[in-house]
Amino acid sequence: MQNTIEIKSGWLSNARRVVSPNYNHRPEGASVRLVVLHNISLPPAFSTQDFEPSTTGGIFSSARYVEDFFQNKLDSTLHPYFDIIKDMKVSAHLLISRSGEVIQFVSFDERAWHAGRSNYLGVPECNDYSIGIELEGADDVPFTETQYAALAEVIPVIQKAYPETRNHLAGHSDIAPGRKTDPGVHLDWMRVRASLG
Repeated sequence: MQNTIEIKSGWLSNARRVVSPNYNHRPEGASVRLVVLHNISLPPAFSTQDFEPSTTGGIFSSARYVEDFFQNKLDSTLHPYFDIIKDMKVSAHLLISRSGEVIQFVSFDERAWHAGRSNYLGVPECNDYSIGIELEGADDVPFTETQYAALAEVIPVIQKAYPETRNHLAGHSDIAPGRKTDPGVHLDWMRVRASLG
């Protein structure tokens, strides 16, 4: 019998919890009504120049560096790009690694810092009312089967707990056009939407 995934007090029951300090309370009266998909890779675009990456099944994984970044613990000496971003304070609610592991950094009931200056259907500041999901990857790298499977499992649970999100799924590039390009050209939106029924 399969375990039932649920959200309790804003936390996903099947996610590994790695708490980020980079969050704050949603504005009073702000309801969760949007899910935003991103991509992230540290260093960018799976660049391994001047870097000794760890590998999992032959696939470079930056998930542990993303974890450190979202906790303000990224070692800036490991890669030149890390020194550039060392003082940034960002987070997302979830990270889905290339292996399909789901990691949660911020309660869905709180405001994660993932969208920046943004606007959805005329309403600015998407962080106030959205849930941010980062996919480990880059704009020009196809996502893995396990990542699509994890999205198909997680998003319906979010939609059940936060019903206003049911018809509101967007990419970072949709809410910050001209400023952001993620989740990139390789995300199969039709596949994602079809998996949600």
